[in-house]
Amino acid sequence: MGWLEFAAAYAAFFITHSLPVRLPLRPMLQTALGPRGFTVAYSALSLAALAWLIVAAGRAPFVPLWSWSPWQIYVPLVAMLPVCLILALAIARPNPFSFGGARNAKFDPARPGIVRLHRHPLLLALALWATAHAVPNGDLAHLILFGTFAVFATLGTRLVDRRRQREMGDTWQKLRSEVARTPLWPPPLTGDDALRLVAGLLLYATLIWLHPAVIGVSPLP
Repeated sequence: MGWLEFAAAYAAFFITHSLPVRLPLRPMLQTALGPRGFTVAYSALSLAALAWLIVAAGRAPFVPLWSWSPWQIYVPLVAMLPVCLILALAIARPNPFSFGGARNAKFDPARPGIVRLHRHPLLLALALWATAHAVPNGDLAHLILFGTFAVFATLGTRLVDRRRQREMGDTWQKLRSEVARTPLWPPPLTGDDALRLVAGLLLYATLIWLHPAVIGVSPLP
C-alpha cells in the first residue's frame, strides 16, 4: 500500500501542476476565480499535492541505496541557505525570461538583480533543494522524489527558454544580451534587495525551526 500511495501522490502532483495551466482550463478557471483567486487556489493546491508527495515518500517501503553518514546532514543544511536567499530575491520580481515573473513590463535589463546570475532562479532553487536533500535520503522512494525534481528543474530551464524565445521573438535575445553586459561585481542588486536578503535569512531560520514538526526530522546535527 505504501508504493500505491506514493504512486497516487506522484500522479496527483503532476496532474495538479499541469492541467490547471493548460488551455482551455486555465482561462475558464481565471474567469471563475479571478486572476488573484486563481493564483491563490493554484498555489494552495500545488503545496497540498507537494506535502502529500513528501509524506507518501516517507511511508513507502524502505529500499536502501546507500548508507547514511553523519556528514550528509550538512549538505541540505548548507545548501538551503542559498536556496532561501535565491527565493527571496526572485519571488514576485520582474523576469521576462520566466513564466513566473511579476510586472515584466517593468524589467530593467541594466538592473536585472538575481536574473543576471540565472534566468530561472526559481528552477535553480528547486534543483539545489532537490539535489541537496537526496544526499541524506539514500532510499529508493526519496531518490525518485528528489531526483525527479532535480531533473525537472534542470531540463525545465531549457524548455522554458525555448518556449519564451518562440513567444518573445527577437526581444528575448536582445534582453539576454543586455543582461549579459551587466557586470557581476558589484552584485547587480536592486532597491529592495537588502530587505529581501533579510527575509531570506528569516525564511532559512523558520524552515529549520518548523522542519521537525512538519517533516518529523531535525535538520540540525
